[in-house]
Amino acid sequence: MLIAHRIALDPNNVQATYLARAAGTARFAYNWALAEWKRQYEAWKADNSLPKPSQAALRRQLNAVKREQFPWMLEVTKNAPQMAIIQLGQAFQNFFAGRARYPQFRKKGRDDRFTLTNDQFSLDGCRIRIPNLGWVRMRESLRFTGKIMSATVSRVADRWFVSIAVDTQDDSHLPKAESQGVVGVDLGVSALATLSTGEKVPGPKPHKARLGRLRRLSRSLSRKRKGSANRRKAKEKLARLHARIANGRLDALHKLTTGLTRRFSLIGVEGLNVRGMMGNRRLARSISDMGFFEFRRQLEYKAAMRGGEVVVADRFFSSSKTCSHCGHPLESLPLSVRQWTCPACGAEHDRDVNAAMNLKNVAVSSTVSACGEEGSGSARKRRVKPASAKQEVSFVPV
Repeated sequence: MLIAHRIALDPNNVQATYLARAAGTARFAYNWALAEWKRQYEAWKADNSLPKPSQAALRRQLNAVKREQFPWMLEVTKNAPQMAIIQLGQAFQNFFAGRARYPQFRKKGRDDRFTLTNDQFSLDGCRIRIPNLGWVRMRESLRFTGKIMSATVSRVADRWFVSIAVDTQDDSHLPKAESQGVVGVDLGVSALATLSTGEKVPGPKPHKARLGRLRRLSRSLSRKRKGSANRRKAKEKLARLHARIANGRLDALHKLTTGLTRRFSLIGVEGLNVRGMMGNRRLARSISDMGFFEFRRQLEYKAAMRGGEVVVADRFFSSSKTCSHCGHPLESLPLSVRQWTCPACGAEHDRDVNAAMNLKNVAVSSTVSACGEEGSGSARKRRVKPASAKQEVSFVPV
């Protein structure tokens, strides 16, 4: 299986300058190839005798002209522009297959990264050797063993990271799930997750906690003159705060998903229309601060690595409005109603716990039967790719 380890780098000023130059070269090559792709595709549509654009042809075209037109590309590793064009070809493959949107131009400060193939770098403990640069210190050594496939160097705010992809069969770092049974997980904005066991996990809400400082730094940046050193410093300070917010959210999600996949081998979650939910201007900020999509992504690949399974309920399954005891559905249940009593059986429900219980029932009904066939139910299973995990979260009982 392919697994990636993201490690912080500790470059000196000269090395950081080289990394920024290589990332800029990769960004320029990507944008140049995208513009050429558009131009050649329009020409091909007008005259089918012309060749269709491809990433291989664009790479050959760049190699033919870069010594005369872009000589500064020779100062960094050749992988920076070449791998950027290969990634553009993969982006167009995903677009034509309906898996992604049309590729967009990369932007400085947001898409600062470049990729190295496995024959262009080497590792030695807490060091990585980059072409035309030499050894750069890493904050830790590679965690996994196996065939190293590639390395992607990227910048987040003012910090540099390297993500090393490894093809490994060793999953001993992640023991199998304890199989404490089946659990349903209901996501919300007041509590990040409510389990069918009655446990509630409060969300850290890092954006809300730092919203005041975020506004102050944004106003300070808007007052600085464009192109000045003070504007650059204010921009870096704002980027560091955004990175801190994102790291706090990811840390909480990693701890929660790791704890769930360690305890339970079968997990039922709801299929939320996050993009549609973001259309509610009153809840959009709170929803985005929780990270619902990232939660499900982490939960799926970690469950697959531990031998577990995630069952996703249908988007239109009314988990909150259905009684988990008798199955009686309510016609309506406003968001302001957090406790309700079933008119059919008289059971009293906490809205979130009841939804989690219904998701647990969906997961049970969707498991494989004794004959080896899929069980019936309002759910679908997800295929995922593996990645690393972090420690578990502390649950708060209600």
